[in-house]
Amino acid sequence: MSSTDMSSTDLPSVAQPDALTATMREAGVLASGAVSDVTVISDRPMLISRIIRLGVSYSGAAPDAPETLILKTPMPAFAKTLWRGGRHEVDFYRGLARLMPKGLVPGCYGGAWDEAALTWHLLLEDLTDTHQTATPWPVPPALPHAEGIVRALARLQAAWWDDPRLGVSIGSFTTADERAERSRIFAGRYERFADDMGDRLSADRRAVYERLMAATPRLAERYVSRRNLSILHGDAHVWNFLVPKVAGHDDVRAFDFDQWRVGVPANDLAYMLALQLYPDRRAQIERPLLDIYHQTLVAAGVAGYDRAALEEDYRLAVLLHVAQPVSHWAIQLPPVIWWNNLERIFLAFDDLGCRALLD
Repeated sequence: MSSTDMSSTDLPSVAQPDALTATMREAGVLASGAVSDVTVISDRPMLISRIIRLGVSYSGAAPDAPETLILKTPMPAFAKTLWRGGRHEVDFYRGLARLMPKGLVPGCYGGAWDEAALTWHLLLEDLTDTHQTATPWPVPPALPHAEGIVRALARLQAAWWDDPRLGVSIGSFTTADERAERSRIFAGRYERFADDMGDRLSADRRAVYERLMAATPRLAERYVSRRNLSILHGDAHVWNFLVPKVAGHDDVRAFDFDQWRVGVPANDLAYMLALQLYPDRRAQIERPLLDIYHQTLVAAGVAGYDRAALEEDYRLAVLLHVAQPVSHWAIQLPPVIWWNNLERIFLAFDDLGCRALLD
């Protein structure tokens, strides 16, 4: 959709000139001028959200105000079923992101959620002219981009590594009762998934799931230790990172934080590599990227977490991610996502000897 397809009178109320003026004032980037006109540059439906690029004009002095913005809103099909994820992302940008070092995530000018209407929105920094995703999904990135993405993830997690605010004023730790309830929910999802798969889910894989569910309390001990934890992105595939368009720059930004939480950082790495890559590509870049991740942590000041500890956490995370395709199936993500994830994660599970962790 171009700017000629929608006038400012057709825009959501949060993008109307008066509303944007108030938002920009609250964000501290519009002291005396006012928003005079808003146009739609592009309107892209994503899987669960809608990304609208806005052009913004001002009357009066507005030297610090952005000329373009990204308005993120929910897609109608997921607005109610995944509403809490949108609220969670709004909370991330309104709280956590403002406490982080600059340059890790897009800037945020405003956002809100409405529990009664089950809706939400975010107004974010527009990086369209300077950044892009490394490749079209599902093509994996070349090694230089993959390295930049992993360094960005490591810098983000190093910023919160064992921060005393984790689980107190930043996020929360799950209780034993909450973990038990999640296990109960997963068991129900798995039963329905296995019934639906029939003979497409082998006896061996069924046995892995049964053993994984039985071992979950023991496997959770790593998280319960509350050591070497940080912020997890929660959906850290490489297409949720923006890389600079100019080669040689390392200003990579992470986005889409509707699933952020406190946890074991290697979970994001396993999600990015083991869940998303087929064996040939993973064999080429998995070890180098784990090395770069650890080196970046150390350079950022993380101490007492050696490369062997990362390796151990990564293998455990790969094992736990065997559950991801079931959860993705349960929330009705397209089969092109969960089916391929199912095959890839079991291939990684076998390659890394994760079966031994179930004993």
